[in-house]
Amino acid sequence: MDDIQRKLALIDKQLAWSWANVHKHIISTSPLLFVVIGLIAGILVQSALTISIGFWLVLLILCILAVAVSFFASRKSHLVKEKNLPYITAYAALLCFLCLGAIRLITFNQPKPNDIRNLVGSERKLATIRGVIITEPYVQKNQDWKFAIFKPSDPTSGFYLNMKEIKTVDGWAKVQGTVRVQVDEPVLGLKVGDYMQAYCWLDRFQNATNPGQFDISKYLARKNIFVAVSIKSRDGIELLEGGQTGIFTKTKRKLRETTTQALLGDLSPEDRSRGLLEALLLGYRGNIDSETSRAFRRTGLLHFISLSGMHLGIFVGIVWWLCKTAGLMKPARALVCIIAISIFLLIVPPRAPTLRAAIIGFVFCASIFFRRRSNSINTLSLAAIILLLIQPTQLFEAGWQLSFASVLGIILFCQRIHFFLYETITGLPWRKKAPQTRPFYRIISRPGPYLLRLFSTGITAWLGGAGILLYHFHTINPLTFLWTVIAFPFVALILTIGYLKIILSFLLPTAAWLLGVIVTGLSDALIMIVKFLANLEISQLLIGHVSPALIILYYCLILFAGLVYLRRPSIKKAICAVMALAIIISLCVTKWQRSYRSELVINCLDVGHGQAILAQLPGKANILFDAGSLHKSDIGRRIVAPFLDYKGINKIDAIIISHNDVDHINGIPEIVEHCEVGGVYANEAFLMSMETEKWGTAKFLSSWLSENGPGLQPVGKNLNVGGKAKIEILWPTEQIYQDKTLGDNDKSIVSLIEFGGRKILLCSDIERFAQRKFLELFPNLKADVVVVPHHGSVKSMEADFIERLEADISICSCGQVQYERQQTTRRKDGAAAFYTAKDGAITICVKKDGSIRTTTFIKRR
Repeated sequence: MDDIQRKLALIDKQLAWSWANVHKHIISTSPLLFVVIGLIAGILVQSALTISIGFWLVLLILCILAVAVSFFASRKSHLVKEKNLPYITAYAALLCFLCLGAIRLITFNQPKPNDIRNLVGSERKLATIRGVIITEPYVQKNQDWKFAIFKPSDPTSGFYLNMKEIKTVDGWAKVQGTVRVQVDEPVLGLKVGDYMQAYCWLDRFQNATNPGQFDISKYLARKNIFVAVSIKSRDGIELLEGGQTGIFTKTKRKLRETTTQALLGDLSPEDRSRGLLEALLLGYRGNIDSETSRAFRRTGLLHFISLSGMHLGIFVGIVWWLCKTAGLMKPARALVCIIAISIFLLIVPPRAPTLRAAIIGFVFCASIFFRRRSNSINTLSLAAIILLLIQPTQLFEAGWQLSFASVLGIILFCQRIHFFLYETITGLPWRKKAPQTRPFYRIISRPGPYLLRLFSTGITAWLGGAGILLYHFHTINPLTFLWTVIAFPFVALILTIGYLKIILSFLLPTAAWLLGVIVTGLSDALIMIVKFLANLEISQLLIGHVSPALIILYYCLILFAGLVYLRRPSIKKAICAVMALAIIISLCVTKWQRSYRSELVINCLDVGHGQAILAQLPGKANILFDAGSLHKSDIGRRIVAPFLDYKGINKIDAIIISHNDVDHINGIPEIVEHCEVGGVYANEAFLMSMETEKWGTAKFLSSWLSENGPGLQPVGKNLNVGGKAKIEILWPTEQIYQDKTLGDNDKSIVSLIEFGGRKILLCSDIERFAQRKFLELFPNLKADVVVVPHHGSVKSMEADFIERLEADISICSCGQVQYERQQTTRRKDGAAAFYTAKDGAITICVKKDGSIRTTTFIKRR
C-alpha cells in the first residue's frame, strides 16, 4: 500500500510540474527571486560589455512605461488579462533591476573628479597627504614565514585612510577616496578617527604576475581602493588632531574591546585556542596559526571559522532562550533579538556571510511582529539585493558566492535529502510514526538538530558550494559533509558555551571562568580532530584550475536533478547521468593531463629579485630550482604554493638549491609544508658553508628541513627522476668547491635540461669569473634557452656570455631595477628576451619534436 501511495504521489508531482506552475509558485511565494536575478544579470552584463549609463537609463524608462501601460490596459480596456499581470510585473521587475544593476555598478566604479586615483599614474610619486584613519592600525609580523627572522626591518603596520587633502605647488588641494597605508615599522598611538599628515610614496597596486597568485589589485579595486601609500617610518607621520571619533565609532570600539576581554581575558597570548575562539565567536581570523588554518581548509571546514548564519543563529537562539526563560512573549523576544543582532554587527567584521545572516535574522523577527510566515528564498533574495546595491562588486568575491550558494543549497534540498535518507534507512514513509521501541528510529525521525538532519545539511551545503570552491581554490573536498558531522558538535558547544561566557562575564564572573576552561578544552580538542582529518589523503583532491563552463554545467546538473520533474523518470535519469559523466570525465582528463605529460614545461615565476623555476618533466616528475626573493616576503606561501594549486600539482619530486643566497632559498620551508616533497638537494659548496657559519641561512634551512621535512641531501652530477628528459649539473667542479677565495655566487649550480633535441641552461647566480671558466670548460656548448645569470646584473655579466651560447630565448628572473639596467646585454641576432619584471611568469614548452612555445602571464602589447 505504501509503495502504491508513493507512486501516486510521484505521478501527481510529475503532472503538476510545468513551467507555468513553477512561475506561478515562484511569483506567489518568492517574487524577490526575479528581482535578484535581474540585479545579478545587470551587474554581469555591464562588467562584461561596459555599456554606457545612458543606454541603461533609456531602457529603464521604457520598462517602467511598459509596466504602466500594461496596468492601464488591464484596468480600462482589458487588453491585458488581469491574471497575467503578476507575470508581467515579475518579468518587468527583472528587466528593471537588470538596468539598475548595471547602473549601480557604473556609479559605484565612477570616481569623483578629485578622487586620489586620478592623481596617481603608473609611476610612483612623492607626496604629502592628510586624511582620517578609518580602521584600527594592525601589525604585520609575518610570524608564519620561517625566514622572517633574517629580514632586517621591523614588522610593518597597515591601516586604511580616508583622504582629505594633498599638498600641491599651489597649496593644499581637496581630494577624496580611500587609500591603504603601509608603514615600515609598528605605529604606536594611532587609532581610528585620528586626523594625520604623512610624507609618503603614492603608487598603484601591482596586479598578479603569476598564475594562481592572489590579485590584491583586483580585490581592492572591488572596494574602490586603488592607491597604496608607503611610509618609511613612524617619523613620517604627524598627528594633526586626535580622537575625532563619533559616538558610533567609540561605542563600536568599546564593545569590541569589552567582548574580546570577556571571551579571551583569561587566556595567554601563546594559547593556540585563542585564535580559534576569536575566529569562531568574533569573526577575527588573523590570529589563527597557519597550520590550523591549513587543516580547516584541507578538510573543507573553513566555513566554521567564518562567521555565518550558523554562528548568528546559535547566538540568537541563546538570546531567545534567555528571553523565554525570563517570561517574555514572542514580540518582546523578537525585539530583544533585533537589538542583540544589531550589537553583534557592531562587534564582528562586516563580511558578506555575517550581513546576509543578519538581514535574514531581522526579517525573521519582523515576521513575528507582523504575524507573517517568512519565505526562505524570498528572505535570502532580499539579503542579496541589499548587499549588492551597497557594493555590487561583491558578486565577484569567492566569499559572497560561497555564502549564498551554500545557503541556497540547504534551502532547496536539505529537507528533501533528509526525508529521502530517513525513508531509505528505516524503510518507512516519512509521515508514518516510527516504532518507539527502537531508539535509532527515535534519533533520526525528527527533523531537528540530530545526526541525520546534520548529515543532510552538510551534504546540501557541500553541493551548493563545491563548484565555487573548485573554481576559486582548485580543490574538491569529497568528505566535507562527513567531517561536518564529526566537527559540528564541538563547534556548536564552543559557540554556545562561548557566547554564554561572554554574557555571564558581566553577571557571574566565576561561572564565566569555569565556562572558559570548558570552551578552551573543547577548542583544543577541535583543533586536534581537524588536524587529524586533514592528514588523511582522502580529505582533499587537488584538481587545479578548471573552465567556468564546467562549473556552470555542474550547477545546471544540481538544479535539474533537484527541481525538474519529467513524466518519464528514465529520461531525467539519463540526462542527469550524461551530465554527471561529462563532468567526471572532464575532471579526470584534466587531472591526468596535468599529472602525466608528453612535453617538457619550464615555468619561471615572477618573484622579483630572486628565483623560482619549476620544471615539469615528461612523465610526471616535477623539479623546483630554488624558491626565494630578496624584496618580496613569503613567496613560498604567496606565489609558489598558489601556482602549484593552480596547476594541480601536489608533489614536487626534488627541490634543487643552487647556492646559499637568501633570495634563492627563503621560500622553501613553506613549500615543504604545503605539498609532498621527495627530497631537497644542494651542492657541496652549500653543505660546506654550513660548517663554517655559526648560524646563518644555510644552517637554519638545513636544521628546519631535518626537523620538519625530508632533510638536505647532496646533489649528484646527474639527477635521475625518471622520464625522458635529462638533467645534468655542469657547474661547479670539484676544484671550484675547494676554492675558498670564491664567493657563493660563483659556486652556484648551473643545470642543463635536455629534451627533444633542445637544451635549456639554468645559470643561477654565477658571476664573471665563473662565466669565463664555464665557457672555457664547455667551449662548444650551445643552448636554445638560457636563464640569464645573476638576475641579469650588468655589473656581474660577461659581455659576450649570452651571445656565445647562441640562445634563441633568454629569460631573466629579475626585479624592476635590474630590468631597466640590462637593455645593453649582447645576444644572438633575432633572439627573444623575456623578463619576469615585465612579462610576469614565463612558460617554455618543449614538445617531442623539439618545437618550442613561449607564453607569458602578462600579455605584451
